[in-house]
Amino acid sequence: MASGREIKTKIKSTQNMRKVTRALEMVSASKIRRAQDLMKASRPYARQMRKVIAHVAQASTDIAHPFLVEREKVARVGYIVVSTDRGLCGGLNSNLFRRLLPAILAWQQQGVEVDVVAVGQKAVQFFRRLKGVNLVGSVTHLGEKPKLEQLVGVIKVVLDAYTDGKLDRVVLAYNDFVNTMTQKPTLDALLPLPLVAAELEAHQAAGDSAYAGIKLEQTHDWDYIYEPDAATVLVHVLNRYIESVVYQAVLENLASEHAARMVAMKSASDNANKVIGELTLIYNKARQAAITQEISEIVGGAAAV
Repeated sequence: MASGREIKTKIKSTQNMRKVTRALEMVSASKIRRAQDLMKASRPYARQMRKVIAHVAQASTDIAHPFLVEREKVARVGYIVVSTDRGLCGGLNSNLFRRLLPAILAWQQQGVEVDVVAVGQKAVQFFRRLKGVNLVGSVTHLGEKPKLEQLVGVIKVVLDAYTDGKLDRVVLAYNDFVNTMTQKPTLDALLPLPLVAAELEAHQAAGDSAYAGIKLEQTHDWDYIYEPDAATVLVHVLNRYIESVVYQAVLENLASEHAARMVAMKSASDNANKVIGELTLIYNKARQAAITQEISEIVGGAAAV
């Protein structure tokens, strides 16, 4: 059995750790409401953009925009991966990477190259260590109020690569905020747009996506009326679509981060309380045993005299 001094040292260190976990729990609890407000404020716009773009993809337009054409042969796939900058948020990032890796492996087994654009420090660190994946861009430290201007650079890297034919598909990976206790790792198709329309209909049937509830029907050939012209409108709208969806994913991931950290730190504080209780009991037993031994030695010495 450890000595009383060693046990007291362990109790003290556990108490100090509990102070840290409680502080992080309260900080995340104070920030989660603001993050949820930002996420909920932009969510209707992002959903409507997806709906509009899915309808545009099904329209019979004469404009051959690269985003509207599904390429038969897929040679290179791009992933925009949204993660956190800091840790101590449970399995939030690891669950996302665990969901993402089988999809990347499946493409690699087909001989398809994989490019990754990382949003967040944890994704940058992860994909720098991962062999067979090209990290072509990154952005970190977006803060508690992410700005779209911070994401424009990495988004442009992906859009330029797709427009130039260097990428054949683009997928967005992030944590979808369901509620405080549940954050769902999600992979959403961004390009080409026919895949987005098919994916929305699949989610409508499954009912398991943040964009569920959108039903697309095409009973005849139709198209929109564009002003001033179709090319100008489509270029602007399609770029805004990518930006809005990626920005919404960042906000969803931010709310998921604070929720996951709050729950993880609450669990860590509870575990610290349990450990402190067990160590205190062990310390009391060790102290009692030491007192009993001292009394026995005193009584034995008196008897010898």
